[in-house]
Amino acid sequence: MTGRYRGFTPESLRFLEELSANNNRNWFLEHKARYEEVVLDTALLFIQNMQQPLAEIAPSFVAMPTRVGGSLMRVYRDTRFARDKTPYKTNIGIQFRHERAKDVHAPGYYLHIDPGQVFVGVGMWRPQSDALRGIRERIVARPAEWRRVVDDRDFRRCFTLGGESLSRPPRGFDKDHECIDDIKRKSFIAVREFDVGDCLKPRFQQSVETTFRKAEPFMRFLCAAVDVRF
Repeated sequence: MTGRYRGFTPESLRFLEELSANNNRNWFLEHKARYEEVVLDTALLFIQNMQQPLAEIAPSFVAMPTRVGGSLMRVYRDTRFARDKTPYKTNIGIQFRHERAKDVHAPGYYLHIDPGQVFVGVGMWRPQSDALRGIRERIVARPAEWRRVVDDRDFRRCFTLGGESLSRPPRGFDKDHECIDDIKRKSFIAVREFDVGDCLKPRFQQSVETTFRKAEPFMRFLCAAVDVRF
């Protein structure tokens, strides 16, 4: 990782397009130096640039600009149990995890960039059973707080709640509860879609920071529900 972060570039997206069309080991090894320059290093510099803003926005979450084990998700796909055996991911995935993420299933912040889609996701995708029950129970216990979070004007303008839901109320929960549609959710994830071209703009990082700030009440609720600090 060298130089100063100047934003993602058309070359970053062009490489991902070419990788999608040539998703094999020989092609990737031949173009690995280019990958490291226009994708890997750019993404790591973005993460490095996010360290201070993230510490101010959400102090318990970590921006770690390392090639392995940090905030940048690996380009190599785990194909052991997958039908799709192509070896490489064709997107940039950046995840800012909670400082306790190794010990508990906690919420996180996620940035996805590929030539066809750019979005920010916040929250918990398919949380484990204990965490999922904790979120549902907190909604039951604090329905007014939950409604203030998800009905907030700024939140609704920015985010859409995503993920699958149960067809019936989960066992032990009142089917007539005022928030039953949210209690039936399998994931508690909020997504903001960007135009692909937005990631090439000089102020894209600031747009991501603003998005993270607007998610604060949602993330605070989830952190409290799974008993971790925000």
